[in-house]
Amino acid sequence: MSIEFLITSLIIIVSPGTGVLYTLAAGLSRGARASIVAAFGCTLGIVPHMIAAIMGLAALLHASALAFHTFKYLGVAYLLYMAWNALKEQGALRVEKEVGTRSAIQVTVQAILINILNPKLSIFFFAFLPQFVSVKEAHPLSHMAGLSAVFMLLTFIVFVGYGLFAASVREHIISRPRVLAWMRRTFAAAFVALGVKLAFADR
Repeated sequence: MSIEFLITSLIIIVSPGTGVLYTLAAGLSRGARASIVAAFGCTLGIVPHMIAAIMGLAALLHASALAFHTFKYLGVAYLLYMAWNALKEQGALRVEKEVGTRSAIQVTVQAILINILNPKLSIFFFAFLPQFVSVKEAHPLSHMAGLSAVFMLLTFIVFVGYGLFAASVREHIISRPRVLAWMRRTFAAAFVALGVKLAFADR
């Protein structure tokens, strides 16, 4: 594994996206435990894209306009749903003192869906991973799987960091109703912005 792979991966992971946004929202609205659950769910959401890239299925998304656009607009619809849900007091950003088992499952499922419904992740893995696999590699698929596992581990660590930071300032936000209202609007706007960006994404 090269240092270039680690640096490139960290730059990609740290850059704000849907997963980062959702993990921050979970930390702010539900606390440290929920932020870790969200980070775990977002990491799990990478697995289908990793498998698609390793098996070459991402080539179908890249080659087929219908497949890509179908998957893309499902992702856009889900992001807009998250935006609408973020605005409601009893929605995704509802403030909870404790996160129960049912709530933890909801956070995990939403986090997984956020990353699964992003066709750019499959294409990213399809274009990104092969650059770090030598043509002389005896077992290229297992090497790609190993690099993907490292990418997922880094994703989880970075997202947990984001989430715990959000959870640490949670009390300062939820004790102020006006700040909480603006927080919901800000996250809703961010989800809409990411949905619009995905809607205009090309293969």
